[in-house]
Amino acid sequence: MTTTEAPTLAPRPPVRARGRNVVAVASGKGGVGKTWFSITLAHTLARAGQRVLLFDGDLGLANVDIQLGLMPKSDLGSVVAGRLTLNQALTQFPEGGFDIIAGRSGSGTLANIPLSRLQMLGEDLVLLAGNYDRVVVDLGAGVEKTTRNFSQQAGTIMVVTTDEPTSLTDAYAFIKVTHMERPGTDMRIVVNMANSTREGERIYNTLLKACEGFLKISPPLAGVIRRDLKVREAIRNQTPIMTRSPNAEAAADVEAIVERLIRPR
Repeated sequence: MTTTEAPTLAPRPPVRARGRNVVAVASGKGGVGKTWFSITLAHTLARAGQRVLLFDGDLGLANVDIQLGLMPKSDLGSVVAGRLTLNQALTQFPEGGFDIIAGRSGSGTLANIPLSRLQMLGEDLVLLAGNYDRVVVDLGAGVEKTTRNFSQQAGTIMVVTTDEPTSLTDAYAFIKVTHMERPGTDMRIVVNMANSTREGERIYNTLLKACEGFLKISPPLAGVIRRDLKVREAIRNQTPIMTRSPNAEAAADVEAIVERLIRPR
């Protein structure tokens, strides 16, 4: 007589593993073009045929909707208050071909939500991410608890920096804290507002040397975005650069970053 063993069930993947398609955009300090890059990244991914959600995770100074000239009927404030689910807070952005969950502009109250509620929000975001090819999360600048919580849900983190010494120092601080909390995290460097691709690579190498010397890690270069007056024009007109100036140098640079993201060598 033979016996049949019961099949072994695979363990349920942890929330973090289920968030591999979440791309968080971070920076050590404000003013480096992080939100512009998040919007352009989401738009470019959508233009590449992917289903994309852009999540405004800057709970202190949300401004994705402002840069896009939107007045969403719902935002994260309603979600945190329990009036809406995360899915119900979605706003479609037909012009860009992607969805948005807006933060609450002009209010810093969301930055003070309890840690338990913040963790639930992060887990809900990862579950919602299952409906998309990519979710782009525009994180708040720095290493506050809200920023760290959302970054922990991401499979990839893009750290945006410029040539300013404070930007490089703060980008290194973000990388250090993230590496200490989550060793092995896929972090990639984006150098924004560089005068040339070569200069951007020099800026990256400065940050890389610090990471290799003190942290023993080598985060790769995601790409260099050249300084472009058309970026300022697009922001001033509250229009994505991929709509207003799709042939701009900065737009081409983000397209190259997306190409490497979705078709890794």
